[in-house]
Amino acid sequence: MRCVRLLRHNALCYSRHLPNCLSDPISMNKELVELARNVGQALHAKGKLLATAESCTGGGVAQAVTDIAGCSAWFERGFVTYTNVSKTEMLGVPAQLLASHGAVSEEVAAAMAQGALAHSTAQVAVATTGIAGPGGAVPGKPVGTVCFGWASAGAVHTERQVFAGDRQAVREQAVAHALQGLLRFI
Repeated sequence: MRCVRLLRHNALCYSRHLPNCLSDPISMNKELVELARNVGQALHAKGKLLATAESCTGGGVAQAVTDIAGCSAWFERGFVTYTNVSKTEMLGVPAQLLASHGAVSEEVAAAMAQGALAHSTAQVAVATTGIAGPGGAVPGKPVGTVCFGWASAGAVHTERQVFAGDRQAVREQAVAHALQGLLRFI
C-alpha cells in the first residue's frame, strides 16, 4: 500500500512540474523516464504486462516505457494505428464505431485499449487517439484534443483532454498523461 501511495504521489508531483518541462526537452525526457519507471515498477509488482495502442502519439508511450532497462518483464507490445483502417485491422475497432463517433473519441479510445488486450497477452492496455495539429480540428474537437483509454480484464476507463502548445508539446503531454493514467489505473 505504501508503494501505491508513493506512486500516486510521484504522479501528482509529475503533473505539477510538467508545464515547466515542456520548454526543456532534456528535462521532459527525464520526467517521462521517471514516470515510465514508476509504471514499470507498479506493473512488475502486480505481475502484469502492458500493451499500448497509439494513434496521435505515434508510439511515444511505447518509446517511453522501452527506454527503461528490463521493461521486457512488464511490456508486451505496442500498436501504432494511425489510420482508421489500421485501427480496424490491427485492434478490431468496429468501422461503424469509427463512422459514428470519429477516431478522436472516448468510445474509440476504449475500443483501441480493449483491442490491444484482445490482440496481445497483456493484462493492462493504454490507448491514445487525438489531434496533435497543426491542422485537423473539427467542430467540438480543437487541435490538442486527445482521448485516452485504459483497460484491463473487465474494466475500461476513458478521458478526454485538450492540451495547449504545438504538435510536439501536445504529443509529449499526451504521453505523460497516458502514463499518469496507468499509475492510477493499475
